[in-house]
Amino acid sequence: MHHPRLRRIGLQQIVAMLLIVTAAGLPDLALAQASPFMTGATSLQTNLLAWLTPVAIILVMVLGGMAMANRMSWGWCLGAILGIAIGFGAPQIVTWVRGMFGV
Repeated sequence: MHHPRLRRIGLQQIVAMLLIVTAAGLPDLALAQASPFMTGATSLQTNLLAWLTPVAIILVMVLGGMAMANRMSWGWCLGAILGIAIGFGAPQIVTWVRGMFGV
């Protein structure tokens, strides 16, 4: 009646059931993985801001020089200001748009 193979299968099933119950009972530990999309998006945003900072500084310097030489259209100036504002304000803009749609 007490065959060793049957007893081993029973222990394996008990261990499997305990693991399932533990995983179901602790959802924070079972689902503690970060979203790979959000990790990649955050990394991309950090890299873009690191590149955009010196580019924006150089752009403002060039626009200042062009303005001093009276060789600049105000459209370029407004476009640069708008581009810098969108570049650095992107996280806030995304949060605002997501809030509008309840996402």
